[in-house]
Amino acid sequence: MNEGILASGAFREALLILHDEIPFAVWETFYVTVVSTLFAAIIGLPLGVLLVAGERGGVLPLPGIVLRVLNLIINLLRSIPFLILMIIVFPLTRLIVGTSVGTTASIVPLVIAAFPFIARLAEGSLREIDPNIIEAAQSMGASPLEIIIKVMIPESIPSLITNATTAVTTVLGYTAMSGIIGGGGLGKIAINYGYYRYKYIVMIFAVIILMLLVQVFQSAGTALAVRCDKRIRR
Repeated sequence: MNEGILASGAFREALLILHDEIPFAVWETFYVTVVSTLFAAIIGLPLGVLLVAGERGGVLPLPGIVLRVLNLIINLLRSIPFLILMIIVFPLTRLIVGTSVGTTASIVPLVIAAFPFIARLAEGSLREIDPNIIEAAQSMGASPLEIIIKVMIPESIPSLITNATTAVTTVLGYTAMSGIIGGGGLGKIAINYGYYRYKYIVMIFAVIILMLLVQVFQSAGTALAVRCDKRIRR
């Protein structure tokens, strides 16, 4: 009887916590995910373009040393586990944001972790383009910049959108881990209540909401990629 009362009380307490904190936590998670992915794309997409266009035989060949340095930086950053990366960039986060904890502060390590990943995804998308299309643009006298902007990127839009969706869902997972160092969102709720206070019901609900957000982002990204794919007849 007493166990049932305690269980009922714990459930009511969990519902109260969810009612008070989950809506804002969902907003924080959405905000951090979108902003971090956007900044990471601003850095990562041009790098991905350079990796393809700048290689030997590309539309904008770069010195070999430049490509090797770019590849080295991208590979090194991708090899660092996210939890360790968050700690390593504490000084940079303080310099940019003024603090190393909090929702906004978590954006800095998220961007640093995500942009090399996005660069590789963009590189893969651009390599899928039919070389004959690029050769046709070159034969018509298009400049390297015109080929990149008017041919390579438009032709790879469906693949870029698909890979961007993958990046968003990956960053969403990283946001949960950022709760360990004081980042906001659902990760903070799950860790503070589920791990530290043993309120597993709250943690389970936070995980379920994260799973639902992944489904929303993935479904929206897939639908947009299909809509932009000129090869699919409607």
